[in-house]
Amino acid sequence: MNRSTGHCSAGMAGRTQAEQCSALRLGSGAQIANPRAGNLSLNRLLVVLKVLLDQGGKIYWQKNLAPFFCRQNFLPFAPRPAPSAPRGAHPGSWNPSRKALYVPWSRVFQQAWGLVFVLLIALSGLGCRPSKTEHKAAGPVWFEDVTAKSGLSFTHDVGTLGRFFMPETVGSGVALFDYDNDGRLDIYLIQNGGPKSAALNKLFHQGADGKFSDVSAGSGLDVAGHGMGVAIGDINNDGLADVLVTEYGGVRLFLNQGGGHFVELTKPAGLDNPQWATSAAFFDYDRDGWLDLVVVNYIDYLASEKCFDRAGQPEYCGPNSRPGTVSRLFHNLGRGASATNSAVRFEDVTVKSGLGDLPGPGLGVVCADFDGDRWPDILVANDAKPNCLWINQRDGTFRNEAGRRGLAYNAMGGADANMGIAAGDVDGDGLLDIFITHLTEENNALWKQGPRGLFQESTAAAGLANTAWRGTGFGTVFADFDQDGFSDLAIVNGRVRRGNQSGGMAQQIIPELGPHWSAYGDRNQLFANIGNGTFRDVSPKNSPFCGTPVVGRGLACGDIDGDGAMDLLVTAVASPARLYRNVAPRRGHWLMVRAIDPALGGRDAYGAEVSVQAGGRRQVGWINPGYSYVCSNDPRAHFGLGQAARVEAITVLWPDGKQESFPGTTADQLVVLRRGQGKLID
Repeated sequence: MNRSTGHCSAGMAGRTQAEQCSALRLGSGAQIANPRAGNLSLNRLLVVLKVLLDQGGKIYWQKNLAPFFCRQNFLPFAPRPAPSAPRGAHPGSWNPSRKALYVPWSRVFQQAWGLVFVLLIALSGLGCRPSKTEHKAAGPVWFEDVTAKSGLSFTHDVGTLGRFFMPETVGSGVALFDYDNDGRLDIYLIQNGGPKSAALNKLFHQGADGKFSDVSAGSGLDVAGHGMGVAIGDINNDGLADVLVTEYGGVRLFLNQGGGHFVELTKPAGLDNPQWATSAAFFDYDRDGWLDLVVVNYIDYLASEKCFDRAGQPEYCGPNSRPGTVSRLFHNLGRGASATNSAVRFEDVTVKSGLGDLPGPGLGVVCADFDGDRWPDILVANDAKPNCLWINQRDGTFRNEAGRRGLAYNAMGGADANMGIAAGDVDGDGLLDIFITHLTEENNALWKQGPRGLFQESTAAAGLANTAWRGTGFGTVFADFDQDGFSDLAIVNGRVRRGNQSGGMAQQIIPELGPHWSAYGDRNQLFANIGNGTFRDVSPKNSPFCGTPVVGRGLACGDIDGDGAMDLLVTAVASPARLYRNVAPRRGHWLMVRAIDPALGGRDAYGAEVSVQAGGRRQVGWINPGYSYVCSNDPRAHFGLGQAARVEAITVLWPDGKQESFPGTTADQLVVLRRGQGKLID
């Protein structure tokens, strides 16, 4: 959330010389720079020009500048306005009101790609810009709002308005999990009104009829606080899912006692995290069979801090207003943990693991094997800073390799406002791809993996740069909503600073948001994977999910109603939670896989990779509920099979690196795979 806080954030003002050297910024947020690379590549230039032309822009040359030359020898720009540029425009900057990119004429043609640059500009004047009718509503409606009929009743609370207390605009999330092992997903929703608020976190139980009932009272989970997110995991291997809540100022751990009752064990378990915690995830980083915990922390924010917009009006602060804080890693000691509550213990290994070497500000997290060595790694999405990819060194330590593996920066070499993370295989090559949400003024980014362990941003090539509308994205998921065998994409949006007023007109009030939050509302987005790793924007047709502006934050995904299709649950600031049932017509066949380890209490095998062979294709899914933003999702692996009515074979790569094969089965069912019941693969 690299947002403006007063005049210091506008344009190049307030940047150091090094920062000026590393940015040629467009309205999309794209930056022509890479502090670790040499000259600007042709590929990066093409992406920049595509974004520019997609917005209907023009390019104005600036003459007689005293250009500022970066030592990487990128396209130069002057860090002060030029006489020939419109007033207030910074050379090398995108002017959204005029749709113009101001570029100094000097030395452009000394670049090897100068001729191509001019050729593309010429083509832009010959009608090569995308048609404005491309995004007309097309395709079927995929979701319907079933909140009211489901019995789910929850309105997010942020406490008293008018303080511009920054945590108000960052939370809160939701968990989909089966707390009582009846085979149906239940819901836990987080409040943000403060520790003295009457608005409590709520637990909803799903009955056999698909209706939700509020069972919060007496559950132990009905607590108040500046709640941010939630993570789910069976920390003592007793077969019951436990709950971790992240908050501004700490974390809270609740042990599942069965019967719908939870007991808080934060201090006895050794969890001390006095920072502003956002996302968190359970995973077994040392492969000892006990789930460890990573907590992503944001900035060292002070409640007394005040920020203002360019007009001098109070506004929520941004991430650069305070130093970032480190993510924390807690090792589950495990021994005797199932005997008594007091035996559940974690050790803070943040420093000795290496995670303490580099602070955030962190917002999103995903734990998975990113380099193919069968050990889980940690990806942290940092707000307005390079992302961190902590590669497991298999000795209890981690090393940040985001830069060398391509996930630290966007295609222009810049650090965007990285927030939510979607993880999945979008192009069918069996490798995990990554999508991270950003600000309205930037582009959300898709990184495709290949070869194994290396990532390249492919946003424009995948059709995700030219969208029907833009938004500030938070929660995001990959899921095969139409079950054609290819992962689609959903994003929930909501601004973090007030939207621009047009023509001096007053802000339109959205009834559900009210006067304060209407200025922060955005529409959600939905993209269909057309089968080759590229996407088509189907947002305009999907008005139930995308039509009404919200201040969206959490997006949880799972088969909530048990029909084999992936549904969505959305949380939004100071608004009701919304449940969306998948009603996509002509859905293909499907398979849902739950992978469990009987030796570990029958808990879900977090970190397992599941491969299915069906219809001449191999698909890979992951047993992992920790993705999106401040949410915990359905831990099962879902596969859309298209026309294939049968799965020929299933393979599970278990979290400890061992592999088993299981026989094929008919489609359109949930299968439970138990470790030890398959055929071991050497």
